[in-house]
Amino acid sequence: MEAIDYLDPLIDSSFKGFPHDRAALRRSQIGAQGWNVLKGDLPLPLAVIRRDVMRHNLDWMQRFATARGIDLAPHGKTSMSPQLFRLQLDAGAWGMTFATVTQLRVGVAAGARNCLIANQVFADGDLQCIDRLKRAESGLRAIFLIDSVDQLELIEAWHRQNSGANAFEVLLEIGVSGGRTGCRSLASALALAVRLHASRAVRMVGVECYEGLAVTGDTTHDQPYAERLMDLVHAVAKACVEQDLFEGDEILLSAGGSAIFDLVASRLTPKLGRPVRGLLRSGCYVTHDQGNYKRMMSAVAARTGCGSGLQAAMEVWARVQSCPEPGLAILAVGKRDLSYDLEMPIPLLVGNRGGDELRPVPPDWKVTGLNDQHAYLRGSGAQHAAPQVGDLICLGISHPCTTFDKWRWMPLVDEAHNVRDAIVTCF
Repeated sequence: MEAIDYLDPLIDSSFKGFPHDRAALRRSQIGAQGWNVLKGDLPLPLAVIRRDVMRHNLDWMQRFATARGIDLAPHGKTSMSPQLFRLQLDAGAWGMTFATVTQLRVGVAAGARNCLIANQVFADGDLQCIDRLKRAESGLRAIFLIDSVDQLELIEAWHRQNSGANAFEVLLEIGVSGGRTGCRSLASALALAVRLHASRAVRMVGVECYEGLAVTGDTTHDQPYAERLMDLVHAVAKACVEQDLFEGDEILLSAGGSAIFDLVASRLTPKLGRPVRGLLRSGCYVTHDQGNYKRMMSAVAARTGCGSGLQAAMEVWARVQSCPEPGLAILAVGKRDLSYDLEMPIPLLVGNRGGDELRPVPPDWKVTGLNDQHAYLRGSGAQHAAPQVGDLICLGISHPCTTFDKWRWMPLVDEAHNVRDAIVTCF
């Protein structure tokens, strides 16, 4: 695929949420159509991104990183949107992070040249693809994680069969007991580092960890947990410096999900006697949410005094399709359209059929269940007007990653919900 196919693809009525009777348009043409989400110009359900709020988030997170002397390498798996990758890079991100080589290919097509794969790479086809990308794209860095000699031996076997290949850049991954990937101790990490340094197939350029698995939102738990993990990262990095095991002009230290990013950000630039670049990999900040990450952001704000910080930019709009019994409205939206892995969608606004009278939903309205294409909205209705068939409902989400992957495109809207631009996704 050419870059235009990623950055300015054709969008047509095979994409849900696109007008049924309109011819295909380039993404860059969407904003000139005069569409308004609330006036029925696009079929619902529809996920949208509030453009100005998203821009606020991009700027806020970049300022947060810059103020702490670190860089951003946002995790692209959140959105898998080439347009959002470009916005993150244009806002000042050092590079992008991905989970797979397939995701990496999309990021490179979008213009990313400093790339992390926050995962172990070892399959022949993946190694071949990275090697070919680096040969085709001048200056491309594609750095991946390593946590075992077993993985290294697979890489070395491929490297011996491809004698012209350059060494792969890798980060030594540190993990936590009972967690996911990563070396569990200083001794095991240092033993692997010595082995990496001796290998012709790899160049160890830094150390990485992921702190998000055991997060609770309670600072009394999360802070000492993050400190223990970062203490181990520092110990490994210091030992590797003392034995001269790192290669390259600077040492990369990377951490950071989207929940307790503040607790690791301040620990990414230790004094090691060599230049250190701290890389924060948070990804969900680009749209944030109204549920899980909103709660986590409250804890970040309390710890840092940063005010409201990030704001929810993504909404999913749907209509009431049936009111079969008192206190129950069925919405024409479901598991195929929005996230439900952390909690149910959150009702935010209700409006009449034309969308010109939006108001906050009553506090007792809740989505209590989802089917593939239906949502169960319940409320007592005792003190508020009951929803009517045809009404618009705006839903917030918890965990943006698992809403992005349900949409091939999303409009970017202004405060009046006029469509000003669009993004596409490449899951």
